[in-house]
Amino acid sequence: MLEYTVLKWFLGGNLMNIALIAHDVKKELMTQFCIAYCGILSKHTLCATGTTGKIVSEATGLEIQKFLSGAQGGEQQIASRIACNEIDLLLMFGDPLNPKPNEPNEANLLRLCNVHNIPVATNIATAEALIHSLARGDLDWRDIVNPKNT
Repeated sequence: MLEYTVLKWFLGGNLMNIALIAHDVKKELMTQFCIAYCGILSKHTLCATGTTGKIVSEATGLEIQKFLSGAQGGEQQIASRIACNEIDLLLMFGDPLNPKPNEPNEANLLRLCNVHNIPVATNIATAEALIHSLARGDLDWRDIVNPKNT
């Protein structure tokens, strides 16, 4: 608990756990988004599905915990972290025009976010609104509603 409190104080706000998921056609958009908001994202803990995490990390230098690729179960790994209250924000850029076979995983992720009050962005417009809210401290309510057991 002390380490979390010291890190929170050092960073000047609440440390959030942010998950990143991007389908193949949206990986470049996710990368550009993370480059643009690297300063904000660097103050938080990031995790991602495997390929997305690798591409974003290489482009930005951000430290990202990488799970399996989405097709190999990475989305389910993130879903389990959501269910255990270990994710505070989900950025999930999918391809709405070309559905993939793993769409049930996406529906499950959205359901879990709704159940556990996790802010989620499925497009760039919502992601920008959430990242600015994060920078202003508007998402600090997550610590009150869902306190971390650290």
